[in-house]
Formats: sequence, C-alpha cells, structure tokens
Amino acid sequence: MSFVPVTGPATFHVADPARDSVVEFSDDRRTVSLPMRAALPVLTRARGRDDVHPSVGLLAGAALLGMQFVAAGKLEPGTGGWRIATLEHADEERLRLLAESRDHDGTTDPLGLVRGVVHAVADAMARSAPSSTSVRRPARPTGIGSGGPGGLKRRAPHADVTARIQERVSRLARPDDLPHLVSLGLRIEADEEELIGGSVRLVLQVHDEQNPLHFADAARLWTERPADATHGFGSRAHIHASQALRAAAEAWPVLERLLELRVPDQITLDSVEVASLLDDGLTALQARGVDVLFPRSLGHDLTTRAVLRPGGGKQEEPLVDGLFGTDALFSFNWQVALHGDPLTEAEMDELAAATSPVIKLRDNWMLVDPKVAKRAKKRLISTARPAQALAATLTGTIAVDEVDTSVIVGATLEKVRERIRTAATRDPLAAPSALRATLRDYQLHGLTWLAEMSSLGLGACLADDMGLGKTITVIALHLHRLERGHTGPVLVVCPASLLGNWEAEINRFAPGVDVRRFHGGQRTLEGLESGFVLTTYGTMRADGQPKGKRELAGVEWDLVVADEAQHVKNPQSSTARALRTIDGQARIALSGTPVENNLTELWAILDWAIPGLLGSRNAFRKVWAGPIESGLEPTKARQFADLIEPFLLRRRKSDPGIAPELPAKTETDHPLQLTREQAVLYETLVRESMERIEQADEHARRGLVLQLLTGLKQICNHPAHYLKQASSRLAGRSEKLDLLDELLGTVLAEEGAVLIFTQYVQMARLLEQHLAHTGVPTQFLYGGTPVQERSAMVDRFQRGEVPVFLLSLKAGGTGLNLTAADHVIHFDRWWNPAVEEQATDRAYRIGQTRPVQVHRLITRGTIEERIAELLTRKRALADSVLARGEAALTELSNDDLRDLVTLRSTD
Repeated sequence: MSFVPVTGPATFHVADPARDSVVEFSDDRRTVSLPMRAALPVLTRARGRDDVHPSVGLLAGAALLGMQFVAAGKLEPGTGGWRIATLEHADEERLRLLAESRDHDGTTDPLGLVRGVVHAVADAMARSAPSSTSVRRPARPTGIGSGGPGGLKRRAPHADVTARIQERVSRLARPDDLPHLVSLGLRIEADEEELIGGSVRLVLQVHDEQNPLHFADAARLWTERPADATHGFGSRAHIHASQALRAAAEAWPVLERLLELRVPDQITLDSVEVASLLDDGLTALQARGVDVLFPRSLGHDLTTRAVLRPGGGKQEEPLVDGLFGTDALFSFNWQVALHGDPLTEAEMDELAAATSPVIKLRDNWMLVDPKVAKRAKKRLISTARPAQALAATLTGTIAVDEVDTSVIVGATLEKVRERIRTAATRDPLAAPSALRATLRDYQLHGLTWLAEMSSLGLGACLADDMGLGKTITVIALHLHRLERGHTGPVLVVCPASLLGNWEAEINRFAPGVDVRRFHGGQRTLEGLESGFVLTTYGTMRADGQPKGKRELAGVEWDLVVADEAQHVKNPQSSTARALRTIDGQARIALSGTPVENNLTELWAILDWAIPGLLGSRNAFRKVWAGPIESGLEPTKARQFADLIEPFLLRRRKSDPGIAPELPAKTETDHPLQLTREQAVLYETLVRESMERIEQADEHARRGLVLQLLTGLKQICNHPAHYLKQASSRLAGRSEKLDLLDELLGTVLAEEGAVLIFTQYVQMARLLEQHLAHTGVPTQFLYGGTPVQERSAMVDRFQRGEVPVFLLSLKAGGTGLNLTAADHVIHFDRWWNPAVEEQATDRAYRIGQTRPVQVHRLITRGTIEERIAELLTRKRALADSVLARGEAALTELSNDDLRDLVTLRSTD
C-alpha cells in the first residue's frame, strides 16, 4: 500500500556528517531513497510487521536502539555533528546481540552497520528536535569556575537538546501516534451537466496505510493548520502524500496535472482522459496501490463474453447431423451484458455508436471501457473450425488474443454438449434389424456412443480390451447408419493379418453387405457405392505410387476406420501422414492398447480422429504429457481423463458385467537358472561390452548398449540363439527349453493347445526345429507370412489340427482370434506389459470356454528378472504412461547400466 517498499531489501549508505546518511528501500517495481530523518518513521512502523525484508528488520532494530540511547541522554557532540556517547558494557552487548541475531542478507560487517545507523539516528534527531531556536553545529564545551567548592558545576551543553529529543522519541514510539504514512485513492464525481458533456471530476484522497478505513480528502492535509487539523493524520502525511502522488503520476501521466496545483485537490477529466483511465489507467494505478472509487450512480459494470454459435451466423440452427463435420463452420461473437443481463441488439447498436465513454444506458449513466465499446462495434470475433468450437463447447473457454475468455453456447450447442457427455451412458439403441447377431449390453452401449459421435461428425476411439467385439460393433454402426440414410462406403485400414477376420465377420453378421479387399496387385475401387472396403496400412501408404493418383483419398467415405490404431502412434510416420489425407464423415479408431509407451501416442490417435481437439503436439506435451509422465502433478492425470472421456470408450474384461461368461485366467511366472554355458556367455558379454561402452562417444554408446541388451536376452533364451547356431544340439543347454518341453508334454497329454510368443524370429525358428525333432506338430506365423497363409494357419489351429502355434510377438500379438488355445507361453519378456497382455488376449477373449493359463519364463539374476520387476511396478500405469523401454535404458549412466545387467547370485 505504501510508496515505501519494506518487503524488499534496504541498504544503509553512511555519509559524513552522519545526519546525511540515506536508507534505500527497493522491490521489483521501484526504489525509494530517504534521508535518515525521513526513514525513521518508516523503520519505526516496520518494526512490528512480520513481512518485512531481513535487512529492513536489522535497520529497524538499530534505529530503535539509537532512539533509546538518545532518549536515555547518551548523546554527545562530535566532529561535524552529534553522536552517541561512549556506551557502557551492557549497551555494547545490546549492539552485538542485534548484529548477531538478524539475517544480514549478505552484510559483511553487521556490527559496523548497526553502529553507523545508531550514530546517524543521533545526529538526525538532534538536528530535527523541535525548539524555538535552531540547533546549530555543537561547539566543544568549556567549563566555568575552578570546579572547587566555590565554583559552578559543569553542565552538559546538550542537556536541553536531549530533553527535546526524548519527547520526539516518545512520540515516534507511541502506538497511538497520528499516522504519517498514507496511500492514495481517487474518487470519481460528476453532476448531470458534466456527464452530458462526457466529463467527470477526479478527487484525490488519502488513506492511513495501516488502516484504510481512516481517510480524508487530500486537500485537507495542505489547507488545515496542524494546531487545528481534524483530518487525523500526522504533520508529515502531506509530504508522503506528495511522494505517493508523484509515483502515481508515473503510472498514469494525467495525474501530473494534480502535481501542478498548490493544493492537489481535484481535476476534471475530459472524454479522452476518461477513456484513458478505463483503458489502461485503472490497471496501472492499481499496480501502484492506488484505488479508484466509483459512485453507485455511475456504473462501469458492462462485461463482455464470447458467444459460440454454429453456422457462422447469429441465429441458432436446428440440431442436425454432421454438426461438427469437416465442412462445419462456427462463429464467436461478443456479447455485452449489464449486471449479467445481455444487452439487446438496439442497446448494442447504441453502445457501438457512442462517441464518448460516458453514456446513458437503461436510464443509468455508464462509464464504458473502450475495449467494451470496440467489441460492441465489431461483434464477430472470428469464425472457428469444428475442433476449436468443440473444445470451447466442452471447456467453456476460448483464447482471444492469447487470453482465456469465458464462452457461452447457444441452445443448439448446449444440447450437443449434453449429448456428447452422456452418449456412453444413455439408454442404448436397438440393434439394427439387418444385423445377424445378438449384441451384448456393453456392445449396444458402444454402438449408441459411436452412433451419437458420428452423427455429429465427430470421431472417436473405441479402446475396449481385445476380444470384446470391436469389429462387430463397427459392423452394427454401419448398418445403423444405413437405416438413417448414410449410404456411403466404409473404409477399414488394418494390419494384413486382420483382413480375413474382417471379411469373415462382415459376411457372417451382415450378409448382403458388399465387402471388397483393396489389397494386392488387382485392387480396384471401380463401381464402389456402399459397403466395406478393406485395406492394409502398407497398401494405404503406397496407394498412388507409382501411378501418382491416390485412389483411397478420392472417395467420399462415410466412415474411415483405423483398426489397431497404434500403427499410427507416430504422427510423423509416412503411414500416419497418408491416413490423414483420407477424409470421411467421421473417423473411428480401434485399439486395445491406445498407449503403449507414452501419452503422445494417444494424442496421435485422438488428433487423427478429432483433429485439433487437443491442440498441437508440442502444446500437448507441455500441458498434459510432460506433467503426467513426470508424476509431479498427480491431479493432471485425472483432469486429462475427464477431458478425453467423451471421445474414448474403454471397457475391460475384468469390469463388472462386461464378460461374466469368460473363464478364469491364471498367470504364472516360472523362475529359471542359467546353465553354466549361458552364465559364462552372459558374464563375458557384460565385461567386454561395458569396457567398450565406457570408452565410446555418445553416438556410438547408444548402439553398443542396445547390442548388449539384445545379446543378453538372447543368451537368456538359449546359447544357440546368441551364437547363431542353426543346426546344433539344443536340448540340455537352456532351462527355458527344458521347461517348454515339460509344459508341452502336459498340455498335449490333456488334449490342450498352446500359443508360444517370442519377440525373435530366429528363436522361433530354433523352437520350430527342436519341436519337429521331438515329434510335436507346430506352425509359425511372423511378419513375412503371406496374408492368405495367415488365415489358413488360424483355421488349422482353431480346428485342432496343429496344437502348438509359434508366433512372433509383433506380427501375431494383435487381431487374431485363437480361442482354441488354453495355454499361452511368453518365452521371453517384452518391455511393455500392455503388449504382452494384448498377445495373451489372442486366447483369452469372447468365445473362450476353457480356463486359460499364462506362463512367463524368466531367468533369475539376469536382465530378464530386472525387466519382470520393472513390468510389475509399471503394470498399474500401462493404460496411461509407460517408460520408453530399451531406448530409455541407453540413457542410464555407466554405473546404473552395469548394475542393471550384471549377473547376480541367486543362491
């Protein structure tokens, strides 16, 4: 409140004579230098506050000591001025304790500082002591008489000065002393004639800094004599008021007119100056602690907010399908309100036509901020694309000139907001009559949600667990939209392994609906009118090469569906860029694992489905992903979940009522030992690799770390895997292989079937070779398996012709329906539990009738065991945030890396 800042540091500048010493007070906004005489009241009042800077506290304590010494008569003349007399031991101890008890804020000689302040206080008070005669420079005292029995006693020449100073000290220290430190206020007044002319008067008033309720017109400080004053302020209040007024004039130069007056009482503001006050003066003055008070009869309560309407016009439109489609347009208009009540169009026109900031509105005089008037003149803020309008509809804010502004939506968008927020929980739609299947309750809710979102032209991400029927839900959505008149075709982009599954389920559940594959050398879209078109991510990416014409992008699709949408989790990839060029009435992403490694992957999926909803990638990383992944802001994860909830529907098999018919799933970790051969290979690789890593530069180090990690996992699998021995003896060299033989013996004896997942094609080849030697029939699916052969493999396994199915984790971990299996074996560990669970869900899905047993093979004391520990800790976060796997490990220090990979004793 005061023009003298005491919450910032203060510096004492000693001078000769001491009375000319200066105390400099400063903060981030200003610096005020006061001579010791003027600084004493500031320091006296700062003494009792707890928010003062430590340096101010030290100076205040020293000033108090100085005044106490003077009041006790411990004053003597010195060279050029007055000073504190030689002190007794107890007084010296008080000085020392003060110097040692305070935070000195970097002061190198606190005791010297305290002494300097004490002497400056003595000289300043002696020179300003009230007297009928001035106190001149003291002369050296001389004695009169011999000092003997008949002589006069020596009398201290400063005794009269001390008496007068004692009164001054007492007055400074009294809590009921009249206030000297003031803050300013400006009161606006005007009569009818002035208002008609567009002018007002600005009256200066002062407030007690410690008690703002004690105030008076500033003119009284200049016009009332001290002896007769009734304003209740001290004699120096007008000096401080002048200094505060100069500071206020720096903030708003119009106040310089008050400084020119002998008695700064009031000035009249013309319409230009009133506009300046409302435009930027109020903010500038408030920053200097100056309040502007408005009379009740002169309102300045006009407020503005943005209004969002569809169609780019002022009138509401009926609620129609495709409201947020790619061709949709919205408008943001300014709405001006008085006390929250919107102005009519006529009143807005009156406001826009006003030439003065002082106008009469609804029989009341108003002061109108120029910004408000400008917004009334230019009603339209801007047009908005669907994503911006959608975000504003849901959040209630929009950035205008980089400032968040509140938004109200019209009746249409209020209904839309309600529809979006309740789409997944409202009463479900009936299944389409053409659907040849009975949908479960949760599938009907999923259909209802997708129907609502797509009818508005909005995309969505259906993120149900694998096996809960995302495919049949999309088929039902297409049939539902056909019944509503949406006859356009549906494009499904999926991994090659899922083409057969999509084709089979469309033929099964929607017979009569046209389905064609846009894949292979003979692909064509000729004659396409409706139905499904199935293509792969690879074909979509290559579409138009080398012919130069992108056929898929040239079709007016009703729906574009991205199955296993995690394939476009990297928005910079050519696959993701190609997918973004294909437009539809709505985009649907399907993924059981929308987040595999970090939240930016989820952004990529949702930004494709609802472009622009979450802002740019960089903005998303700053606002959401960074804080959530760091774990430093726990509430961010919940806030983000609330934001995306309307556009992402995720149900798990474990959720109550989702899949009660599913049998039990048992997961078992099998701890195994390394053989002697594996242990020697493991320790040798660690020793030799760490020597190279510790000497490598940053670029080479990353590659060496990845080589080390891969080599160690291969050794854990089997020595032949690491040594690349394609035709050597395999039995007896790895406990993993030995346990696999035992498990398969039990499974096959019980007429069961098993899926064996490994991340390495070479290891799968070794297992295929080994099992062939032992007479166990197998088949192996990997990335190079032709599409037609994949479908045949699935059919053979489901019919029970081949009981052991070897699968590459990446190629066979998604999209396949392998419910004939009742055992799943993870031969080696992947970094992401979500990927492993997705692979397990090839067997544990709707249609499974037998309990499923999941086996994970883990070698003890090795990096595999460390991976298992990591996955156990991260499993709870797999649906939101997960570490970056091997890439993150390359950033470990050498010591941490050595600790991670060193073979530990398991005794």
